[in-house]
Amino acid sequence: MADKLRWGILGTANIAPAVINGIRMSSNGVPSAVASRDAARAKAWAGEHGIPSSFGSYETLIESEDIDLVYIPLPNSMHAEWTIRCLHAGKPVLCEKPFAANAAEAREVQRVAQETSVPVAEAFMYRFHPLYEQLVGLLLKGVIGNLVSIHASFSFFLSNREEIPASPELAGGALMDVGCYCVNFARLVTGAEPEGVVAFERRTSVDDTLVGVLQFSDRVFAQIDCSIESYDRARAEIVGSEGAIVLENPWFPGQERGEIVLRRGAKEERIATPGGNGYHLEVEDFADAVRSARPPRWTVDDAVANMAVIDALLRSARIGASSTVEQ
Repeated sequence: MADKLRWGILGTANIAPAVINGIRMSSNGVPSAVASRDAARAKAWAGEHGIPSSFGSYETLIESEDIDLVYIPLPNSMHAEWTIRCLHAGKPVLCEKPFAANAAEAREVQRVAQETSVPVAEAFMYRFHPLYEQLVGLLLKGVIGNLVSIHASFSFFLSNREEIPASPELAGGALMDVGCYCVNFARLVTGAEPEGVVAFERRTSVDDTLVGVLQFSDRVFAQIDCSIESYDRARAEIVGSEGAIVLENPWFPGQERGEIVLRRGAKEERIATPGGNGYHLEVEDFADAVRSARPPRWTVDDAVANMAVIDALLRSARIGASSTVEQ
């Protein structure tokens, strides 16, 4: 195996340059090629981003012997299909969130991953930031007492309705695009899976705004809100019986440093954490997992569980009633 694993980028989505930068920062990987269904676009994009090779089809990249593993930033509706194709070709996959268009697709990816023994993981970069290790440590120490509720928000204004987040055909929508972070955060903080959910949405072609509540078995509640039609918002709060923790920038905690706001009584303490680039840390972990034949930090099972909660929230909003989470 080469000193640095060679990454293939399957698609030219807006998120891809951030991940390519993360690969360049890593000690164990290098961006080697990009693929597009338009060969001229692939070549131009590769030149723009300093990538040595380009392919005019996804299949050609997947079959290349010069590629060791693949990052997939394709539209949500294409995640499962192309992840499965990569796995059958023996190529490990870091797939951009959300993992698939629904939980059924995610379970099929899981089945193929188990059948082929090829690694696959979902790219939620925020949770690799050093802030989250410190956050979980504080919660385990009981600094805010017993966990009561969680609140997480992620929204932005989508000015161009021709883009993927507004496309039902491409599995867009507020929950799939940004609300998936809030769901993942609630599961990360509790270390558990919700039993039931209830959600409300404002919908046009997709869920433009969705608000949901997740109920966990120990009577902890998580409230999430997400939108592609509102002012930019990103915030998370964890409330306990003796205090609260606030994250003012939960999804991008800071490359130079992070900060946790701890409130107990009338006192507020701002706890500095090490900084980090989440994209760099997630690709570093995945490439190391591939090289050392260990599981990724968060396995395919976690990705399936997250999609199951997303399915339940969308189902609840559609039927106008609470919904169980089918794990």
